[in-house]
Amino acid sequence: MTSMTSATSDSHDHHASQNAADGPTDIGVERLSKVYAQAIIEAADRKQCRHEVINELAGMVHDVLPKVPKAQFVFDSPKVTPEEKSAVINRICAGRVLPTTLHTLHVLARHGRLGILSHVVAAARRQADELEGRRQATFTTAQPLDSVEQSQVVASVEQAIGSSLSPTFIVNPELIGGLIVRIADTVYDHSVATSLVRLRARLKQRSIHEIQYGRDRLGTA
Repeated sequence: MTSMTSATSDSHDHHASQNAADGPTDIGVERLSKVYAQAIIEAADRKQCRHEVINELAGMVHDVLPKVPKAQFVFDSPKVTPEEKSAVINRICAGRVLPTTLHTLHVLARHGRLGILSHVVAAARRQADELEGRRQATFTTAQPLDSVEQSQVVASVEQAIGSSLSPTFIVNPELIGGLIVRIADTVYDHSVATSLVRLRARLKQRSIHEIQYGRDRLGTA
C-alpha cells in the first residue's frame, strides 16, 4: 500500500517541467486527480473514515471556498508559496476537520495541487462508488425535487436496473416535466422501464399542477 506523499511525488516530478503558471493539461488533471484520490481513500481507509474525509473535502470545495474568495485565490495561485497555503489551510480547517482531511490538504499544498481540489474530490467519489459497488447516475428533471422525491426516484430506478446508484440531480426546465437518467454512457428516457414511465408521468403531472396553480394566482391577483 502506498502512502499519500509517495504516491503523488512521482506524478508531481513527472510534471515538474510543466509551466506552473499554466497548470496541468486536462489529461494531466484527470491522471493526477486519480492518483491523489487513490491515496486519499487508502489513507482514510486506514483510519476507517473514508466517507467523512471525502465529505469534508467536498465541503471545502462547495461550501467553504465559495464563501472565502481570498482562500480560493490563494489555493489557485502559483505565486503563493506552499507555506503560505498551509497557513491558510490551518486557519480555515485546523480543529474543524479530521486529521486525515487536514493532512490531505497539506499534501496538495506542498505539491502545488490545491487548484485541482475539486477534481480530486470528484475522482475520490468515483473511486469510492466503484469500491462500494455503486454506479454513478445523473438525474435530470424539469423542476427541483425535494429530498424525499429524490430518494423515491433513485429507489425506483435502482429497482428497475437492479443496481445501486450514486445520484447527482440536475434541473433542466426545457424538459417540460419528466425525467432523464444517465448511467455511464447509457441514457434512459422514454420508458426504458415501466417504473421510469410512471416516474415521468408523475413529474409531468406535477408540472401541470404547478402551472395551473400559477395561473390561478395570477387570475386572483
